[in-house]
Parts: sequence; C-alpha cells; structure tokens
Amino acid sequence: MKELDLQQLCQEISKEYFHKAFRHQITYNARLKSSGGRYILKTGNIEINPKVETILGKEVLIGVIKHELCHYHLHQEGKGYRHQDRDFKILLREVGGHRFVERMEPYRYVYSCKSCRATFHRMRKIDTNKFRCGRCRGNLVLDSKNNP
Repeated sequence: MKELDLQQLCQEISKEYFHKAFRHQITYNARLKSSGGRYILKTGNIEINPKVETILGKEVLIGVIKHELCHYHLHQEGKGYRHQDRDFKILLREVGGHRFVERMEPYRYVYSCKSCRATFHRMRKIDTNKFRCGRCRGNLVLDSKNNP
C-alpha cells in the first residue's frame, strides 16, 4: 500500500470508528522492528511497520491503526493515552483495535528441558551451562537453530 493510500485509510478509520478527523501524517517506518506502529507525542504523527501489512495482512494493519489512533485521539483530548490508562483500555475495546501484534520474525533458537520437556524460544543464543529451566530447574538442550 502506498503512503497516500495509508493516509486515506487512516482518515477513513478515524471518521468511522472515532467520529473525529485525523489531522496529522501517517507513514511507514521500516526501522520499527518489534512493534506494529507508534504514535509520536511531539509531532502527533503515526508510524507503521510495513511488515505488518506484507506479513500479517490488511486486517491486522487496520487493528494496528486503530490502536495508534486511540493513542492519538486520547492525547489530543488530554485524556489517559498510555497503555495502562483506563481511558485507553476502554476506547481500544470499543473500536476493536489490537492490543498486541504477533511476532513478524521467527525465533532463531528453540531450547527444551531434559526433565519436563518445556520449550523455550529465543532470538539470542544462551549458555546452557549457565541457564536452567524456569519450571523445574532442569538442564536445557538446543533443539533447533533457524538461520536468518
């Protein structure tokens, strides 16, 4: 989706679900790695991770935009716009925005416990001599490694 289409989509979602105009800019930011998007307090603009649409689809993209618009509209009105604020939680539930976005990159390492067979997914390699299972304190073993 082009930047212009993204801007138009955001304005339509804002009018339909929030009954208010979105007067700032929404853009893609490929540098976002672990989040679907972010609302910038100083400028009032919204940035979206382009991987959200390409990997997870348009439906998830709309959920992320709703989430960021909750931050936007609450901040503009001087209400609680942070994740832990009651106003934010209520508005997010009302408009049907996403609270979290599933992982867009696969985990690199999968470890399992020798005793209880619990599995642990990690992005970074861990020292199995130093770390133990969080459930039973058993020894961990590297099951698989996915090369990026």
